[in-house]
Amino acid sequence: MRWLVTGAGGMLGRDTVRELTRRGEDVTALDHTALDITHPASVERAFTAHRPGLVVNCAAYTAVDDAERDEPRALRVNGDGPRLLARACAAHGARLIHVSTDYVFPGDATAPYPEDHPPSPRTAYGRTKLAGERAVLAELPGASAVLRTAWLYGVHGRSFVRTMLELEARRDRLDVVDDQRGQPTWSADVATRVADLGRRGGTGVFHATSTGETTWYGLAREIFRLTGADPDRVRPVPADAFPRPAPRPAYSVLGHARWQQTGLGPLPDWRTSLHTALPLIREEIREGVRP
Repeated sequence: MRWLVTGAGGMLGRDTVRELTRRGEDVTALDHTALDITHPASVERAFTAHRPGLVVNCAAYTAVDDAERDEPRALRVNGDGPRLLARACAAHGARLIHVSTDYVFPGDATAPYPEDHPPSPRTAYGRTKLAGERAVLAELPGASAVLRTAWLYGVHGRSFVRTMLELEARRDRLDVVDDQRGQPTWSADVATRVADLGRRGGTGVFHATSTGETTWYGLAREIFRLTGADPDRVRPVPADAFPRPAPRPAYSVLGHARWQQTGLGPLPDWRTSLHTALPLIREEIREGVRP
């Protein structure tokens, strides 16, 4: 089977290509310069040239605050782009795995959101990602899967984990939000589940997040502890200490019941993955500052 990964220059795209390559899959990696998913001609050229049997869409507009100021632009990437990919998959007989987000939910729950919970986004980013989900499932029923993830971090690219590692070396104390809960999720773990699901042929909506939950404050303390720094240098503050154009979900914990239907289990506990990922991220930071 031939795989095509869009957004292959991003955090999850790079990890997905790496995981598929490690498994010996036939994979084509296309970043934004090679494939603009918002342009029909660009999409058609990619399908004609590479003839994929399965497409993994990691391309997205992820600037949450910027989306509040320019929702039409975010919608072109997050809504119209997935629709074009789904239509191309239908025309060429390919399947599609589309990556989405916890922002499709309002973030006001007190228990993990199941996969079939009615979406109700509170932000422009969430609305545009929900538009992409609905387009994919409507255009390609029976041959598409939507993977929602959250609190993503990885070896490559910007993330909360990388920021905490960098700030720990520069500041004596850090104020970190303690009234937002979620599941820190390593992009390499999501890439593993993408590869698994592609081979199993699962369809519908899945939640690809780590198990367990914490706050940003709890995550920062765990990062400090694992790196040998004093966790008490991290101080808890409410979310309104850092006002932003787009409100962040207060509760971003997602349930994982659908994985049981595919014979696959949920992702590892967030602490387990963080312990494995941190040395890799620290090494990437060191490589970036070496002369």
